Amino acid sequence: MKRGEVWLINLDPTIGGEIRKKRPAVIVNVDSIGILPLKVIVPITQWKEHYKQAPWMVLLNPNSENNLDKPSCADTFQIRSVSHRRFIERLGKVNLDNMKEIELALLRVLGILNKARKA
Repeated sequence: MKRGEVWLINLDPTIGGEIRKKRPAVIVNVDSIGILPLKVIVPITQWKEHYKQAPWMVLLNPNSENNLDKPSCADTFQIRSVSHRRFIERLGKVNLDNMKEIELALLRVLGILNKARKA
């Protein structure tokens, strides 16, 4: 399980507005960090046109590298740390451009981008 890989993950049980069910997700943590059997992931959901206005949604078009079966998006607002036991199977990986877009969206969600510009 490495950064940038797309895995099918079981996110249930969930509470409230948390993204749920079995779905693809991108691993976003740095491989060298962490001693617990956890990974930081960004869930992937089906793309909808109105997501274009949401800076935390990153469009992921299906291809032979990520093995997604439909236009999808990484929902960086739903970032979370999950147990290795939730991982079902490796689907593929995102390309470098998509990973950079996900990183930028995470910076926005976490308010780091604004702080870096002010410094």
